[in-house]
Amino acid sequence: MKKELLVATALVSSMGMAASVAQAATATFSGKNRVGVVGTDTDAANATYASHQQSSFSVSISETTDSGIKISTGFDLTDESDGSTDASGLTLTFTDGSKIDLIEAGNAYSTHLASVPGASGQQGMTGSSTNSAPSGLTYANFSDTVGFEWHSAADAFGVEGLKAGLSASFDDSGSNSATTSVVESAYSIGVNYVTTQGDTTVTIGGGIVSASDYNTSSAKDKANGAAVAITAATGDLTVGVGYAAGDYVHSNSSSASTATADAQDVDNASAVTAGAKYVSGDMTFAIGVASGEGNDGTLGSVASGSADTYDSMGVSVDYVIISGVTATFGYSDTEEKAAATATTASSGTGWYVGANISF
Repeated sequence: MKKELLVATALVSSMGMAASVAQAATATFSGKNRVGVVGTDTDAANATYASHQQSSFSVSISETTDSGIKISTGFDLTDESDGSTDASGLTLTFTDGSKIDLIEAGNAYSTHLASVPGASGQQGMTGSSTNSAPSGLTYANFSDTVGFEWHSAADAFGVEGLKAGLSASFDDSGSNSATTSVVESAYSIGVNYVTTQGDTTVTIGGGIVSASDYNTSSAKDKANGAAVAITAATGDLTVGVGYAAGDYVHSNSSSASTATADAQDVDNASAVTAGAKYVSGDMTFAIGVASGEGNDGTLGSVASGSADTYDSMGVSVDYVIISGVTATFGYSDTEEKAAATATTASSGTGWYVGANISF
């Protein structure tokens, strides 16, 4: 035992000496474990239920230069159930409060969208890959990892409560294929404005995105769309609504997991979301609805016939048992139609009962 203690002491001492020389950046970590039971009752099969277990563990790393510029990055050791390491890009935060994300930066319009309340929990249906109807506001959020996103400081351009952003990304590794869709470049702008009217805080946010595709067979760009959302918070109550519209290319329209995914042009895609959240002590009640539609067709052709549709409603109750531990009950009802024909395997109800433990 003495030998083990001596070895451990020497190892800790050497690590401490190395750290004093290496001048390591500051690192913090966080994570969660989500455990529960999820059930589904589709229109095509009898009700089933199963255990649900998801974990995540993230590390954030940052340091500030002598000139005051903060350099930050990080990585996920695991993200929910993927069990793989996912590294982040770089973020430079300047002394005036503005910042720029480099590598895997994303699109400015989705970053600045106001957050519409919705149900929590893991309930819901697995959507049909043949359905081109959007299920949310950010269906056009296509970009490449090589790019940047600039975020303004608060009160941008001298306007109190305003923030703005600009992003661009570029891909030089894609190829032209008659059946697949790969984003080539993307450009986006976004704004977010917060104002207080009496006891109510109003947030308006959104923007536009334009993304091109390597596929020359398509009659459309990868995405051309706009999205906007507005929320109002008064005391413990928050309500919100959002709308998005535009054309895009649906990357995966194959229903068979072993088949080659044939991309499709989607005309007149749109999505609406609305929701409300009320906090009462340790309990949070939430409800959210989403509705989308889009008319798809073979690449390069004009879409015809009825549009695909998606409609869902979800409710949830969260209860904080103790700091870091929250119990959740959620319920959802979803209906999908492909060209006016119900997709029974991805339509139905779902429920979830579980707990989220975070640190």
